[in-house]
Amino acid sequence: EQTGAKTNPRQIAEQIKAKLALGDLATELSIAGPGFINVRLNPAFLTSELNRELADPRLGVPLAASPETVVIDYSAPNVAKEMHVGHLRTTVIGDCFARVLTFLGHNVIRQNHIGDWGTQFGRVMLGLWYDAVASVDGRADQLDRWMAQAMAIAKAPEGETAEQKQARSRTQDDLLQQLVPWHQAAIDADPNGELVFRPFLEKSFPPLARLQSLYQFASAITEFDAAKSAAIRQNDQIHTLDALPSRVATFVQKQNETGNEQEAIAWRKSIDSTMDACQNVYDQLGVLLKPADVRGESFYNPMLPGVVEDLTQAGIAQTSDGASVVFVKGFEAPLIIQKRNGGYGYATTDLAAVRYRVGERGAKRAIYVVGLPQSQHLAQVFAVAKRAGWAEGVTLEHAGFGNVLGDDGKLLRTRAGGTVKLADVLNESEARALALVTAKNDDAEGDRKLPPANLPSIAHAVGIGAVKYFDLLRDRLGDYKFSYDAMLSLDGNTAPYLQYAHARIRSIFRRADLGRSASAGLRITSITDPAEIALAKQLLRFGETIESVARELKPHFLCTYLYELAGAFSSFYDACPVLKSNEPTRTSRLALCEITARTLALGLDLLGIEHPEQM
Repeated sequence: EQTGAKTNPRQIAEQIKAKLALGDLATELSIAGPGFINVRLNPAFLTSELNRELADPRLGVPLAASPETVVIDYSAPNVAKEMHVGHLRTTVIGDCFARVLTFLGHNVIRQNHIGDWGTQFGRVMLGLWYDAVASVDGRADQLDRWMAQAMAIAKAPEGETAEQKQARSRTQDDLLQQLVPWHQAAIDADPNGELVFRPFLEKSFPPLARLQSLYQFASAITEFDAAKSAAIRQNDQIHTLDALPSRVATFVQKQNETGNEQEAIAWRKSIDSTMDACQNVYDQLGVLLKPADVRGESFYNPMLPGVVEDLTQAGIAQTSDGASVVFVKGFEAPLIIQKRNGGYGYATTDLAAVRYRVGERGAKRAIYVVGLPQSQHLAQVFAVAKRAGWAEGVTLEHAGFGNVLGDDGKLLRTRAGGTVKLADVLNESEARALALVTAKNDDAEGDRKLPPANLPSIAHAVGIGAVKYFDLLRDRLGDYKFSYDAMLSLDGNTAPYLQYAHARIRSIFRRADLGRSASAGLRITSITDPAEIALAKQLLRFGETIESVARELKPHFLCTYLYELAGAFSSFYDACPVLKSNEPTRTSRLALCEITARTLALGLDLLGIEHPEQM
């Protein structure tokens, strides 16, 4: 009623205060400054609420009133490539979403949308073919030299001069002059891959690191060849690299037809080799992804013609310069759903995935944990899916994220300038954590000293937790600089700090000679000290924090909450004696310790971080 009126803010505050009926929730309402209303919570209310949470395995966090089926698209490695540090963010962020939404009672479908189709697979096949031929014609060492040479040629040095570029081009020509005749002779001798290629695939298969090198080599030389194709085709002495890629193209288009058995074996083994290595990383990270969650691009391949046909019949897609496209309002470039050559791109696959996830899996919410550079692409895909009626009443969300940077502020790279392997990052963090916990244990005395056999498991929890928390702590929209020293610090907002806070509380119960069953039966009788009240208020914010993470898709909300909780507990423990207090204060404060430990543990669980009982 006072809207627009020139009323003194304190008078408005007085009117609000007069209408507030907080019952037993507060003991005092007061007005401060220009019209702030201060509410002093009733300690009896805090005590009652905390005891209610103590008795609840969920710590008072309610299940969603209307549970939904939620699809989360995350991790998404590519076949024939090792996971690199760029996969860290999508994997741990997506895993946190899966844990939080499952905890709230939603039906979560994890989808690992791997890249197992298209042009890149043709290059994987070519690399494998070379490895097979070289293994039987005595050119294995020569192939390794060619591979090293091609990689050196492909990487143009920073600030390359015109003379250097010409020299690199000459070296490239020399390589093709050697390689193409060998390639063509191998194709002519074994055109269907039955004499050399298939026995090679059935007998053995290269490890993923080798597979990736072969793929990179094949990619480099096919790009060299494409650049030189016009000149090469005028030279009768050498041929282009066409024969094998044409067989692969046939396989990609007609996977199950007779005559593609070798390609099918190579394709399946390439996927298995890649995903076995990825699963090792997932297991080390402690994320929820399993083989059953894999849903590759190939799965949607049979659906792509229907996507184009239905969009065309609905008048949504149109022909432009020989391609089928959809113009999306607000975007200058159209979304290409079928190329001029009849092929399909990522957009078509992503549209098929939306259609399948909603129509077949019943998704009401689909979350795409994909890097920010894909924002425009996904916005167009979502807009087309909505326009086509394939996502009515469905929330499609792009949970984008920034990059992992090095000290120089650029994308994190190895010293040689290559991609940093995620497995190397995790192993290094565990090794550093082991050195840290070993040094701390050597300095410990009495019952704080742990058996050496316990240290590797603690180092694993600390090392992996440090990497994950350091990532989740940042607002996912921003970049961050990677630092082992910062993430493994026992001071500040880090996983080791929170893990130690949890272990420290558990040590209180060991000193009190209280087991889990006894500590679970504790109850709070009174909260009077300001430090107790501050801790109680922080504890009661847990439920709203979890709900905000689920709603806003921001894991750093939970990280910040847990850090503030650990700080509130530290202040409480410094100000309020626990084990040395008289009863009933001693038991009441032990109950505060119990609910704090449980909250820290559950919060870390939802982040996917282990919390050792002892450190």
